[in-house]
Amino acid sequence: MTYRLIALDMDGTLLNDHHEISPQTAQSIKQVAAQGVEIVFCTGRTPINSIPYMEQLGLHEDGYVIVHNGAATVHAGTREIVHQFPLAAQGLDPYIQYCKQHDIHFDINTAFGLYVDSIDTLQADAGKMYDNFLMTPQVLPPWSEFTEPVLKLSAFATIDQLDQAYAEWITWNPEFNMLRSGEFFIDLMHPQSSKGSSLQALAESKGIASSEVIAIGNYFNDLSMITYAGLGVAMDNSPAEVKAAADEVTLSNNEDGIHHILVKHGLISV
Repeated sequence: MTYRLIALDMDGTLLNDHHEISPQTAQSIKQVAAQGVEIVFCTGRTPINSIPYMEQLGLHEDGYVIVHNGAATVHAGTREIVHQFPLAAQGLDPYIQYCKQHDIHFDINTAFGLYVDSIDTLQADAGKMYDNFLMTPQVLPPWSEFTEPVLKLSAFATIDQLDQAYAEWITWNPEFNMLRSGEFFIDLMHPQSSKGSSLQALAESKGIASSEVIAIGNYFNDLSMITYAGLGVAMDNSPAEVKAAADEVTLSNNEDGIHHILVKHGLISV
């Protein structure tokens, strides 16, 4: 089978547990890209903290990142927003109130902006998270003062807190796509927004069929792209449900799982 596009999740897939691309994985991706295969990052991250990894691999000039779990597609070279899924921001108000009442940290995202309720009272764990992800939050303004479309609410808390929030929110008949994008995160986005829908739109714009796409991920927010792709691959560090939905399972993100799947399917030689 000829593959023309490879979609890669970042955290837990492309990046090891130190938030790095290993030398082996970097070399393999560069080798595949040199053969004309398009590499697209599909991540819950923002353009600000995903494009630098494209630059590290030398793929940014003509590359794309699908960010905010599919809410926006951005050209990595020009940083132009190719497509985005704005949501009805005022509909987030009940979720914001719930977060405040239950001591759950939340942030609001535009394509390039990150907003929190208060910087002065920012929880230590949340501050550390933003430092790790190279993000500088701003104070959340009233909805009427936003000059860019709102794309996502992200809630950050303990697993138990988020399990309870998810169980309650799902009964509200939400008008949003609600995703567990990590053990400590819930994301609320436009109902049509997902990694799979944005990957499909990008592939179709380039005349690439789903059968010519490989998608590799490790968590529930990757399911839509894994099931869309002709070859959907789960990392070994994925939950059982993600592995079950994938066509194949490769090694973990700490064991160069991407490299091994590329070798297995003849895209690179050892």
